[in-house]
Amino acid sequence: MTDADLAFASIEEIGKLFRKRELSPVELTKLMLARIEQLNPKLNAYLTVTGELALAQAKKAEGELFAPRGRKGHRDRGPLHGIPISLKDNIYTKDIRTTAGSKILKDFVPHHDAAIVRQLKEAGAIILGKNNLHEFAYGVTTNNPHFGPTRNPWDVSRIPGGSSGGSAAAVAAGLCFGSIGTDTGGSIRIPAALCGIVGLKPTFGRVSVADVVPLSPRLDCVGPLARSCADAAMLLEPILVRAEKEPPLQKATQARFCKHFRLGLPEELLSESFSSEVERAFHQALGVFRKMGASLRSVSIPLLRETEDSGNQIAWAEATHYHQQVGWFPARAADYGEDVRERLELGVKVSATAYLQALEQREIFLRSVLAVMTDTTLEAIAVPTTPVPAPLIGEGTPRLSTDGPGFRRTTNHSTRALLLRNNRPANLAGLPAISVPCGLTPNGLPVGLQLIGSVGAEALLFRIGQAFEQAQPPFQRPPLCA
Repeated sequence: MTDADLAFASIEEIGKLFRKRELSPVELTKLMLARIEQLNPKLNAYLTVTGELALAQAKKAEGELFAPRGRKGHRDRGPLHGIPISLKDNIYTKDIRTTAGSKILKDFVPHHDAAIVRQLKEAGAIILGKNNLHEFAYGVTTNNPHFGPTRNPWDVSRIPGGSSGGSAAAVAAGLCFGSIGTDTGGSIRIPAALCGIVGLKPTFGRVSVADVVPLSPRLDCVGPLARSCADAAMLLEPILVRAEKEPPLQKATQARFCKHFRLGLPEELLSESFSSEVERAFHQALGVFRKMGASLRSVSIPLLRETEDSGNQIAWAEATHYHQQVGWFPARAADYGEDVRERLELGVKVSATAYLQALEQREIFLRSVLAVMTDTTLEAIAVPTTPVPAPLIGEGTPRLSTDGPGFRRTTNHSTRALLLRNNRPANLAGLPAISVPCGLTPNGLPVGLQLIGSVGAEALLFRIGQAFEQAQPPFQRPPLCA
């Protein structure tokens, strides 16, 4: 197996090599650090690389895994033991700076780990470093004004999406075996789609957000980015708050399962404009599901069009409240990037009535989605993750070309509005949602398929996603990184 093959191997494949002693965690970590040194200057996916710490953790993992079974010192912590991963840089890490992609926190070094970091370390994961992000996770491009933009490994002139753009770019480029990001309005799923990987936002409250720099506490979620559903499930497993008698997620992706899924196609979202390339890839994905025996039905979800305004009211108000609470805004307004500062200013204008009405609508919307899924016995809702492939860096209004009977229409749309459109509803309802790759455009840019499930349905989403993966060609490596 070549070094490139190793860099893009699955977590399961690496684990088998470890346990056969055909590869060591130290060797693998050195390979990852070498790839980061080579490719990160082109991608800017990492803000901080913790090489010494990673090698120390790898040496510990190697000692535990390679000690003779039954002897003192032997320990097998599970699938993540010795696996190099990364973290979005708004997650607290002890003695490692945590910038949140901001000028304000550029020198902030926490004295303790976030709860999820402690859980990942206990599972044996090796932390390679901290990933670039949209400033304070408050945007969808990762065009960071303080640390520079992260570039998409499929085309370095394009955005990776955001706000977890550095995490997605690192995973897609083979600079780690998975990453942990955050998602408030699509910030895991958008970059997963634009970088051609898997990203899952869990059910609200199923993963701790303690000691993660907040954006909107009633919408924030933490979740995995990986190159396959199986890898994402392994990353999620140690940080998931489990229901009583809930089986491990790994079993969900390993078990034999029925492929006759019942998927809903929401009329309100699918009647909007999509680029021709995305629409083509989405319909091809639906064709794959039909061949698998899945049942697809059109559904109408009440209040779906209103989610944009409700989500904005909650996010604007809560983000501004936090930044006021810690004394940064408006006192340090000049230290924010322009786009984030403008959104914080919007939050000042949200009235208490508008905020409370948005929270009420959030509850009504959740009930309406669950009612539709129950009444039509749906297992998931399917939509394109984003209406367009990755826009160019700095492109504020990408041109969206749509085909009709005998014509092609081209219109301009806000990048932010386009990328959030299909993702915000799952955050407002607090429902789990996954983005899986569903093809490439003729220009070689990835397209993502989003599946939204019911409360606590992460395992089911992984099963549907993996069944779809198995019916597709294998993961393709970005040309830059192969």
